[in-house]
Amino acid sequence: MDINAQNLQAPLWQLLQATAQVAQAVQHGKSMTAVLEAVPKAIRPAVQSLSFQTMRNWGRAVALRQCLARKAPPAAVDALLCTVLALSWQEDLSPYPVHTLVNQAVDAARRHKDMRAQAPFVNACLRRFLREKTALLADTDQNLTALWNHPLWWIKRVQQDHPEHWRDILLAAQTAAPMTLRVNLQHQTVAACLDTFKAHGIAAKAVGEMGVQLVKALPVHLLPGFEVGHVSVQDAAAQLAAPLLLKGLASGMSGTASALKLLDACAAPGGKTGHLLECSPSALVTALDVDPVRCERIQQNLDRLQVRAQVVAADAGQPQTWWDGEPFDGILLDAPCTASGIGRRHPDVRWLRRETDVDQLSALQSKLLLALWPLVKPGGRLLYCTCSVFKAEGESQIQTFLQHNTDATILPSPGHLTPSNVTTEPSLRDNRMGEHDGFYYALLQKHPA
Repeated sequence: MDINAQNLQAPLWQLLQATAQVAQAVQHGKSMTAVLEAVPKAIRPAVQSLSFQTMRNWGRAVALRQCLARKAPPAAVDALLCTVLALSWQEDLSPYPVHTLVNQAVDAARRHKDMRAQAPFVNACLRRFLREKTALLADTDQNLTALWNHPLWWIKRVQQDHPEHWRDILLAAQTAAPMTLRVNLQHQTVAACLDTFKAHGIAAKAVGEMGVQLVKALPVHLLPGFEVGHVSVQDAAAQLAAPLLLKGLASGMSGTASALKLLDACAAPGGKTGHLLECSPSALVTALDVDPVRCERIQQNLDRLQVRAQVVAADAGQPQTWWDGEPFDGILLDAPCTASGIGRRHPDVRWLRRETDVDQLSALQSKLLLALWPLVKPGGRLLYCTCSVFKAEGESQIQTFLQHNTDATILPSPGHLTPSNVTTEPSLRDNRMGEHDGFYYALLQKHPA
């Protein structure tokens, strides 16, 4: 979540040092989420806020630095310069007065043993930026990466995949994501949840069938009922998964008196697993993830929700190592992907991904689909989803699958949901969802025997 750095007490030079270190780590391929965990707790909220804004504006910042210094300075200095440029180029959105940022950046360099000698260089670059800002911004407007704050290959792919909405998709990634909660309807109604929140002074509105969206993000420990599973943090688009898979599934299966057998194939951290059990408490759910540590997170989430599933650490793409031979009524495959649809929540992803990742992840998605499809019983369903707006990980993936699997039929599905609330099927567009991340959904049914 974004937190206003102005409301937090810490020397600004210290925050800029820490934010620059986060930015440098991202440039070396490390996840911002993981790097922020190592930031001292006393300054972590402020550094997180500044880091999010820095990553959202990294394309513009790098372009400006290249104008100010054609030859890249040492990595730590470069990261500090780009951090300050990212935070200050839009004066109306800057968290501090721009002159203050510049002064404190120079102070940050002076106080850092590895940058002390470069402090005059930092000062010269940033003073020039203040003097020539209008001309420098005009120059960098010609750079698409600077203009849209995404890598050029990413911009071109979104343009190709969504020719009518590509601008909306890229712009959506520049805004802070809302905090959306899923209400556990086994515990309370959405209306009751809103009443409880109102009594605690928490402003929120209903979204979708079982969601509430907060006007202002809060730490989860301040949410009434969170610790006992009344609500869970889950984006409105992600909340579609469990109902999509389950709707009509029981009535379409033979022997409906028995509990549904379900598989959540790439389950960590367990949000969708818990939602399946909230929607179908009697279901026999297997939650699978290849990482044992992430499986622990799944179990913690299930314990909080007071529901049970069989949690297994195994590779979904190798059923021979974990499957008992009994087919599943329904499989949820939330496949690994580029995460191109959740740029608002993870603005570092666009700088971490490489163009080659799309083909590599598409191949993995295809492998998982082919491995899991035989595990669906005749008449059963597989819900394929990704938090991506790239068609290679959505529509194209499913078209190829259907061409090679004639026993599969695609049922009415949302298709590509973009952060600007545009879906490829207008009849399925639901404006009640409010703001949401980018997702792709395809519900596949296996022909009856």
